[in-house]
Amino acid sequence: MSVQPDSKISNFTFLLTGFPGLERQYPWISIPFSCIYAMVLSGNCLVLHVIWTEPSLHEPMFYFLAMLALTDLCMGLSTVHTVLGTLWGISQEIGLDACIAQTFFVHGLSCMESGVLLAMAFDRFTAICNPLRYTSILTNMRIINIGVAILGRSFLFITAPIVRLKFFDYCHPHILSHSFCLHQDLLRLACSDIHFNSFYALALVICTLFLDSVLILVSYILILHSVLAIASREERLKSLQTCVSHICAVLVFYIPIIGLTMVHRFGKHLSPVVHVLMGNIYILFPPLMNPIIYSVKTQQIRSRIQRWFTKQN
Repeated sequence: MSVQPDSKISNFTFLLTGFPGLERQYPWISIPFSCIYAMVLSGNCLVLHVIWTEPSLHEPMFYFLAMLALTDLCMGLSTVHTVLGTLWGISQEIGLDACIAQTFFVHGLSCMESGVLLAMAFDRFTAICNPLRYTSILTNMRIINIGVAILGRSFLFITAPIVRLKFFDYCHPHILSHSFCLHQDLLRLACSDIHFNSFYALALVICTLFLDSVLILVSYILILHSVLAIASREERLKSLQTCVSHICAVLVFYIPIIGLTMVHRFGKHLSPVVHVLMGNIYILFPPLMNPIIYSVKTQQIRSRIQRWFTKQN
């Protein structure tokens, strides 16, 4: 039965895009992607396991790290079935409801990661600028409240535009730009009035990702001001050393977002492969790198992982 342009797409599917023009190489391309997903899932599970089983790591800094690892783990789980399903040739189709659900989790988890990074910046600011009151400020109850606030902000605010996607008319070719669903990608295929979704999404990005990045920058300006007031050079280096992992995590998260935005905005003449590659970097790079960064740069995590593997051997 032919589909009329003004009909609802509720009973139809979207076609996921892998790497256009490289279909014959999918079996080979799937190998590094499978390895990356295995590292994402195992790396974040390992960080969570170390923090959970080591009582000495039950402190604010590592609670926030556990939130970050859990967010990255969920991001990997929310996209692995469509990315690898496309590359393995299992299925390139996804239903509307499944696509909307994936959109909800991808954008919600991205917003959540930004909020966790902001909370970690506050943790570092408190530890360096007000060390004597560190444990009294970041109590367990306050950390729980921060986590609930991040979770609520990340998923409640995006519900309205995501739900509206269900009621749009989709009369353009049902071909997505990536091997997973994104809000802006579905808007591109819609023929309904998308002004609310467009303006709401822009306002949400400004109020979350942009505001979080500004607050993180302000926190590090205050941290730097406080550290420079320390007389001892060794103490200054020791204080800044505790921030290296977080700074790397911030860069790993925001650089792919900026790169994907620039490609979508100014790279329309670029090959579709570049767009797909940037989309996958945006989804996979932070969950892949964060466990590596914290395992290498955080002495407590590194020593406990080494001790754990030594016992296993």
